[in-house]
Amino acid sequence: MTTDESLLPWFDDVHAFLQEGRFAPWGKVLPEQLQLFLHDKEHGDQARWLTALSSLPEITPDQCDLTAHNLRISKAGLTENDSSAIEAGLRGLMPWRKGPFQFFDTHVNTEWRSDWKWDRVAPHLAPLTGRNILDVGCGSGYHMWRMLGEGAGRVVGIDPSRLFLMQFQAYKRYAERTLGKLNIDLLPLRMEDVPARLRAFDTTFSMGVLYHRKSPIDHLQELRDTLRPGGQLVLETLVIEGALGEVLMPEDRYAMMRNVWFLPSVETLLLWCRRAGLRNARVVDLNQTSLDEQRSTDWMRFNSLPDFLDPQDNNKTAEGYPAPLRVVVLAESP
Repeated sequence: MTTDESLLPWFDDVHAFLQEGRFAPWGKVLPEQLQLFLHDKEHGDQARWLTALSSLPEITPDQCDLTAHNLRISKAGLTENDSSAIEAGLRGLMPWRKGPFQFFDTHVNTEWRSDWKWDRVAPHLAPLTGRNILDVGCGSGYHMWRMLGEGAGRVVGIDPSRLFLMQFQAYKRYAERTLGKLNIDLLPLRMEDVPARLRAFDTTFSMGVLYHRKSPIDHLQELRDTLRPGGQLVLETLVIEGALGEVLMPEDRYAMMRNVWFLPSVETLLLWCRRAGLRNARVVDLNQTSLDEQRSTDWMRFNSLPDFLDPQDNNKTAEGYPAPLRVVVLAESP
């Protein structure tokens, strides 16, 4: 096998799942989508990431806790050599942005405290037990694991980053050695790869994606169309304080990010949801991102939120816009 083709078995289980029932339109095109991804220009670091992934020792954990804030994998009596090899392998997959994770003796202190966001979102969700879930822009899969820990029937994440795929696989390999085959998969695809009007998932998450889209209404309609009738959308995005109709479009960068397009007021966002055909759109959380929730760490050594804000006023970005304010909206598909 070539380096790329060796990844194909990672997707066998999700392909089998997507060939059934309402999901069949995706199952029919998934092999071609994966081939296109695998034969696209290989990322320059992919060989190094695969080497790091394969260097992780084949240890069977005593416990894998999918409900812990730091997603704990543990084993008593781990040798010093194994502990060192685990940390070295995981450091070969840096930077780690979403987490945290605990791989045996190694605490992966990620840039984002994604557990804080989950704690704000989870109490408001329809029960996830047995539900088929799509996570759009899932990163390395931290929230996907928390969904599975809440009893989800099947979790499918999409994110085109090859590094996130490797990080996800690092955790999955150890989790499955303890818990057996798990109904959770990360597909290295984009929202555009999900077949139009699929109408299949019970719950769809889109957290931290909408403001990266040039056409936010189209994205909301795409999300709506992933859901079965009555399915729940969980939308988390950046907003501004303001009245109905107010929207911030940055001149260039927002908090040093180039790919930020539209930040609506909360009332404007709810209107967008209604115009996109979603029902009962309502706010369940509003939170300004703190310097403790997003920051540089030893596992993500690049600039982070403290560097993106006005050093004299943390309520403003470096460009002078309002600092990141995040809302969680729930809605249902018609």
